Amino acid sequence: MQPDDMLRPFGETGLIVSALGLGAGQIGSPDQDDAEVERLLNTVVDSGVTLIDTARGYGLSEERIGRHLSHRREEIVISTKVGYSIPGYEDWTGPIITAGVDAALERLQTDYLDIVHLHSCPVEVLARGEVVEALQRTVEAGKVRVAAYSGDNEPLRHAIESGRFRGVETSINVADQRVIDEGLAMARERGLGVIAKRPLANAPWRFPSRPVGHYSEVYWERLEEMQLDPGGLSWDELALRFAAYLPGVSSCIVGTSSLDHLRRNLAIVEQGPLPEEVVRSICEAFKAHDEGWVGQV
Repeated sequence: MQPDDMLRPFGETGLIVSALGLGAGQIGSPDQDDAEVERLLNTVVDSGVTLIDTARGYGLSEERIGRHLSHRREEIVISTKVGYSIPGYEDWTGPIITAGVDAALERLQTDYLDIVHLHSCPVEVLARGEVVEALQRTVEAGKVRVAAYSGDNEPLRHAIESGRFRGVETSINVADQRVIDEGLAMARERGLGVIAKRPLANAPWRFPSRPVGHYSEVYWERLEEMQLDPGGLSWDELALRFAAYLPGVSSCIVGTSSLDHLRRNLAIVEQGPLPEEVVRSICEAFKAHDEGWVGQV
Protein backbone atom coordinates (compact mmCIF):
# COMPACT_ATOMS: atom_id res chain seq x y z
CA MET A 1 0.00 0.00 0.00
CA GLN A 2 1.03 3.60 -0.59
CA PRO A 3 1.20 5.98 2.40
CA ASP A 4 -2.01 7.78 1.38
CA ASP A 5 -3.85 4.45 1.46
CA MET A 6 -3.01 4.15 5.15
CA LEU A 7 -4.85 7.35 6.10
CA ARG A 8 -8.38 7.27 7.47
CA PRO A 9 -11.00 9.70 8.77
CA PHE A 10 -11.20 9.88 12.56
CA GLY A 11 -14.94 9.30 12.62
CA GLU A 12 -16.84 12.40 11.58
CA THR A 13 -14.49 14.83 13.36
CA GLY A 14 -12.71 16.06 10.25
CA LEU A 15 -9.36 14.74 11.47
CA ILE A 16 -7.39 12.31 9.31
CA VAL A 17 -5.22 9.70 11.05
CA SER A 18 -2.90 6.89 10.01
CA ALA A 19 -4.06 3.29 10.35
CA LEU A 20 -1.02 2.69 12.58
CA GLY A 21 -0.35 5.16 15.36
CA LEU A 22 2.53 5.49 17.79
CA GLY A 23 1.89 4.79 21.45
CA ALA A 24 4.33 7.23 22.98
CA GLY A 25 4.63 5.78 26.46
CA GLN A 26 8.03 4.15 26.02
CA ILE A 27 9.71 7.30 24.73
CA GLY A 28 8.85 8.97 28.03
CA SER A 29 11.33 6.87 29.97
CA PRO A 30 14.33 8.85 31.28
CA ASP A 31 16.44 5.81 30.35
CA GLN A 32 15.81 6.52 26.66
CA ASP A 33 18.54 8.54 24.95
CA ASP A 34 17.04 11.84 23.83
CA ALA A 35 18.84 11.82 20.47
CA GLU A 36 17.44 8.36 19.74
CA VAL A 37 13.96 9.54 20.66
CA GLU A 38 14.35 12.47 18.27
CA ARG A 39 15.39 10.10 15.50
CA LEU A 40 12.49 7.76 16.20
CA LEU A 41 9.87 10.50 16.27
CA ASN A 42 11.00 12.05 13.02
CA THR A 43 11.20 8.63 11.37
CA VAL A 44 7.64 7.99 12.54
CA VAL A 45 6.43 11.10 10.73
CA ASP A 46 8.62 10.47 7.67
CA SER A 47 7.05 7.00 7.43
CA GLY A 48 3.52 8.37 7.20
CA VAL A 49 2.47 7.70 10.80
CA THR A 50 0.46 10.77 11.77
CA LEU A 51 -1.24 9.80 15.04
CA ILE A 52 0.89 10.06 18.19
CA ASP A 53 -0.82 9.04 21.42
CA THR A 54 0.70 10.35 24.63
CA ALA A 55 -0.35 11.32 28.16
CA ARG A 56 0.70 13.39 31.12
CA GLY A 57 1.45 10.14 32.93
CA TYR A 58 4.03 9.03 30.32
CA GLY A 59 7.04 10.66 31.92
CA LEU A 60 8.96 12.80 29.44
CA SER A 61 6.77 11.84 26.50
CA GLU A 62 4.82 15.08 25.99
CA GLU A 63 7.92 17.20 26.54
CA ARG A 64 9.96 15.21 24.01
CA ILE A 65 7.22 15.28 21.38
CA GLY A 66 7.05 19.04 21.78
CA ARG A 67 10.80 19.48 21.58
CA HIS A 68 11.35 17.24 18.57
CA LEU A 69 8.17 17.63 16.54
CA SER A 70 6.82 21.11 17.19
CA HIS A 71 8.37 22.22 13.89
CA ARG A 72 6.26 19.53 12.16
CA ARG A 73 3.03 20.26 14.00
CA GLU A 74 0.84 20.34 10.89
CA GLU A 75 1.98 16.83 9.93
CA ILE A 76 0.80 15.10 13.10
CA VAL A 77 -2.35 14.43 15.10
CA ILE A 78 -1.65 14.58 18.83
CA SER A 79 -3.77 12.56 21.23
CA THR A 80 -3.24 13.01 24.96
CA LYS A 81 -5.02 12.38 28.26
CA VAL A 82 -5.99 14.45 31.30
CA GLY A 83 -7.80 14.26 34.61
CA TYR A 84 -5.25 13.36 37.22
CA SER A 85 -1.87 13.90 38.89
CA ILE A 86 -1.35 17.66 38.89
CA PRO A 87 -0.02 18.99 42.21
CA GLY A 88 -2.46 21.34 43.89
CA TYR A 89 -5.53 19.94 42.11
CA GLU A 90 -8.01 17.26 43.06
CA ASP A 91 -8.24 14.41 40.54
CA TRP A 92 -11.36 14.29 38.36
CA THR A 93 -12.58 17.83 38.92
CA GLY A 94 -13.24 20.62 36.45
CA PRO A 95 -10.17 22.66 37.44
CA ILE A 96 -7.76 19.77 36.87
CA ILE A 97 -9.12 19.24 33.37
CA THR A 98 -8.45 22.87 32.48
CA ALA A 99 -5.02 22.77 34.10
CA GLY A 100 -4.19 19.48 32.37
CA VAL A 101 -5.00 20.86 28.94
CA ASP A 102 -2.98 24.02 29.58
CA ALA A 103 -0.01 22.00 30.84
CA ALA A 104 -0.14 19.72 27.80
CA LEU A 105 -0.21 22.71 25.45
CA GLU A 106 2.93 24.03 27.08
CA ARG A 107 4.80 20.74 27.19
CA LEU A 108 3.88 19.87 23.61
CA GLN A 109 4.76 23.38 22.41
CA THR A 110 1.52 23.82 20.51
CA ASP A 111 -1.48 26.16 20.39
CA TYR A 112 -4.00 23.34 20.16
CA LEU A 113 -4.43 19.64 20.94
CA ASP A 114 -6.14 17.43 18.40
CA ILE A 115 -7.66 14.80 20.69
CA VAL A 116 -7.91 14.94 24.49
CA HIS A 117 -9.21 11.97 26.45
CA LEU A 118 -10.65 11.71 29.92
CA HIS A 119 -8.47 8.70 30.70
CA SER A 120 -10.21 5.88 32.63
CA CYS A 121 -12.55 8.39 34.25
CA PRO A 122 -15.02 6.54 36.54
CA VAL A 123 -18.58 6.31 35.26
CA GLU A 124 -20.01 8.11 38.30
CA VAL A 125 -17.71 11.07 37.62
CA LEU A 126 -18.78 11.15 33.98
CA ALA A 127 -22.41 11.12 35.07
CA ARG A 128 -21.91 14.16 37.35
CA GLY A 129 -20.87 16.13 34.29
CA GLU A 130 -18.31 18.52 35.78
CA VAL A 131 -15.25 17.10 34.02
CA VAL A 132 -17.09 16.61 30.75
CA GLU A 133 -18.25 20.21 30.78
CA ALA A 134 -14.73 21.43 31.62
CA LEU A 135 -13.31 19.50 28.66
CA GLN A 136 -16.04 20.88 26.42
CA ARG A 137 -15.08 24.41 27.43
CA THR A 138 -11.52 23.77 26.23
CA VAL A 139 -12.99 22.77 22.85
CA GLU A 140 -15.07 25.96 22.74
CA ALA A 141 -11.93 27.96 23.59
CA GLY A 142 -10.08 26.47 20.60
CA LYS A 143 -7.53 24.64 22.74
CA VAL A 144 -8.84 21.16 21.86
CA ARG A 145 -10.32 19.90 18.60
CA VAL A 146 -11.91 16.63 19.75
CA ALA A 147 -13.17 15.80 23.24
CA ALA A 148 -12.68 12.06 23.77
CA TYR A 149 -12.90 9.28 26.34
CA SER A 150 -10.32 6.56 26.99
CA GLY A 151 -11.48 3.45 28.79
CA ASP A 152 -13.39 0.20 28.67
CA ASN A 153 -16.57 -1.61 29.69
CA GLU A 154 -19.40 0.31 31.40
CA PRO A 155 -17.65 3.72 31.50
CA LEU A 156 -16.92 3.45 27.77
CA ARG A 157 -20.53 2.57 27.03
CA HIS A 158 -21.73 5.51 29.11
CA ALA A 159 -19.33 7.87 27.36
CA ILE A 160 -20.49 6.80 23.90
CA GLU A 161 -24.19 6.91 24.76
CA SER A 162 -23.87 10.34 26.40
CA GLY A 163 -23.27 12.03 23.06
CA ARG A 164 -20.71 14.32 24.72
CA PHE A 165 -17.61 12.84 23.07
CA ARG A 166 -16.45 12.66 19.45
CA GLY A 167 -13.75 10.04 19.93
CA VAL A 168 -12.82 7.09 22.13
CA GLU A 169 -9.80 4.93 22.86
CA THR A 170 -10.28 1.35 24.07
CA SER A 171 -8.65 -2.09 24.22
CA ILE A 172 -9.27 -4.11 21.04
CA ASN A 173 -7.34 -7.24 20.10
CA VAL A 174 -7.65 -10.97 19.40
CA ALA A 175 -8.00 -11.66 23.15
CA ASP A 176 -10.13 -8.62 23.97
CA GLN A 177 -13.11 -8.60 21.61
CA ARG A 178 -16.24 -7.93 23.61
CA VAL A 179 -16.10 -4.27 22.64
CA ILE A 180 -16.39 -5.14 18.93
CA ASP A 181 -20.13 -5.84 18.98
CA GLU A 182 -20.86 -3.30 21.69
CA GLY A 183 -18.78 -0.14 22.06
CA LEU A 184 -17.10 -0.25 18.65
CA ALA A 185 -20.37 -0.80 16.82
CA MET A 186 -22.05 2.06 18.72
CA ALA A 187 -19.11 4.39 18.13
CA ARG A 188 -19.17 3.65 14.42
CA GLU A 189 -22.92 4.30 14.17
CA ARG A 190 -22.52 7.64 15.97
CA GLY A 191 -19.59 8.83 13.87
CA LEU A 192 -16.99 8.70 16.64
CA GLY A 193 -13.30 8.24 15.90
CA VAL A 194 -11.87 5.11 17.54
CA ILE A 195 -8.29 4.44 18.65
CA ALA A 196 -7.60 0.76 19.35
CA LYS A 197 -5.08 0.32 22.15
CA ARG A 198 -3.26 -2.94 22.92
CA PRO A 199 -3.77 -4.28 19.37
CA LEU A 200 -0.91 -6.76 19.98
CA ALA A 201 -2.62 -8.01 23.16
CA ASN A 202 0.57 -7.29 25.13
CA ALA A 203 2.30 -10.00 23.03
CA PRO A 204 1.59 -12.98 25.33
CA TRP A 205 3.07 -15.39 22.77
CA ARG A 206 6.48 -14.32 24.08
CA PHE A 207 5.98 -16.60 27.07
CA PRO A 208 6.12 -20.42 26.91
CA SER A 209 4.26 -20.65 30.25
CA ARG A 210 1.85 -18.44 32.17
CA PRO A 211 3.64 -15.15 32.94
CA VAL A 212 2.34 -14.87 36.50
CA GLY A 213 2.06 -11.27 37.62
CA HIS A 214 3.01 -9.88 34.22
CA TYR A 215 0.63 -7.51 32.44
CA SER A 216 0.32 -10.12 29.66
CA GLU A 217 -1.01 -12.81 31.99
CA VAL A 218 -4.75 -12.32 31.37
CA TYR A 219 -4.35 -12.31 27.60
CA TRP A 220 -2.00 -15.33 27.80
CA GLU A 221 -4.70 -17.28 29.64
CA ARG A 222 -7.36 -16.30 27.12
CA LEU A 223 -5.27 -17.33 24.12
CA GLU A 224 -4.51 -20.65 25.78
CA GLU A 225 -8.24 -21.33 26.00
CA MET A 226 -9.01 -20.02 22.53
CA GLN A 227 -6.34 -22.22 20.91
CA LEU A 228 -5.97 -19.96 17.89
CA ASP A 229 -3.87 -21.20 15.01
CA PRO A 230 -1.99 -18.35 13.29
CA GLY A 231 -1.39 -20.61 10.30
CA GLY A 232 1.47 -19.33 8.21
CA LEU A 233 1.46 -15.91 9.89
CA SER A 234 3.50 -14.70 12.81
CA TRP A 235 1.49 -13.90 15.93
CA ASP A 236 2.17 -10.19 15.70
CA GLU A 237 0.99 -10.09 12.09
CA LEU A 238 -2.20 -12.00 12.91
CA ALA A 239 -2.97 -9.71 15.84
CA LEU A 240 -2.12 -6.38 14.25
CA ARG A 241 -3.92 -6.99 10.96
CA PHE A 242 -6.96 -8.22 12.90
CA ALA A 243 -7.24 -5.08 15.04
CA ALA A 244 -6.24 -2.53 12.41
CA TYR A 245 -8.94 -3.53 9.93
CA LEU A 246 -11.98 -4.06 12.15
CA PRO A 247 -14.85 -1.88 10.88
CA GLY A 248 -14.95 1.30 12.94
CA VAL A 249 -11.30 1.34 14.02
CA SER A 250 -9.69 4.59 12.90
CA SER A 251 -6.17 3.80 14.11
CA CYS A 252 -4.42 1.24 16.27
CA ILE A 253 -1.54 2.38 18.45
CA VAL A 254 1.55 0.32 19.16
CA GLY A 255 4.10 1.51 21.68
CA THR A 256 7.77 1.23 20.78
CA SER A 257 11.10 2.97 21.16
CA SER A 258 12.69 0.80 18.45
CA LEU A 259 13.02 1.80 14.81
CA ASP A 260 13.13 -1.86 13.81
CA HIS A 261 9.84 -2.54 15.60
CA LEU A 262 8.29 0.54 14.02
CA ARG A 263 9.27 -0.58 10.53
CA ARG A 264 7.99 -4.10 11.14
CA ASN A 265 4.64 -2.83 12.41
CA LEU A 266 4.29 -0.61 9.37
CA ALA A 267 5.08 -3.48 7.03
CA ILE A 268 2.47 -5.64 8.76
CA VAL A 269 -0.32 -3.09 8.53
CA GLU A 270 0.53 -2.44 4.89
CA GLN A 271 -0.35 -6.08 4.14
CA GLY A 272 -3.99 -5.12 4.50
CA PRO A 273 -6.83 -6.98 6.22
CA LEU A 274 -6.81 -10.66 7.05
CA PRO A 275 -8.97 -12.99 4.93
CA GLU A 276 -12.59 -12.89 6.04
CA GLU A 277 -12.58 -16.53 7.11
CA VAL A 278 -9.59 -15.93 9.39
CA VAL A 279 -11.28 -12.96 11.04
CA ARG A 280 -14.43 -14.99 11.47
CA SER A 281 -12.56 -17.88 13.10
CA ILE A 282 -10.83 -15.51 15.56
CA CYS A 283 -14.15 -13.96 16.55
CA GLU A 284 -15.85 -17.33 16.90
CA ALA A 285 -13.05 -18.63 19.13
CA PHE A 286 -13.41 -15.66 21.46
CA LYS A 287 -17.19 -15.94 21.71
CA ALA A 288 -16.99 -19.68 22.35
CA HIS A 289 -14.82 -19.14 25.44
CA ASP A 290 -15.98 -15.72 26.65
CA GLU A 291 -16.86 -16.24 30.29
CA GLY A 292 -16.75 -12.75 31.69
CA TRP A 293 -13.85 -11.71 29.46
CA VAL A 294 -14.38 -7.99 29.91
CA GLY A 295 -12.13 -5.33 28.42
CA GLN A 296 -8.78 -4.91 30.12
CA VAL A 297 -8.38 -1.39 31.44
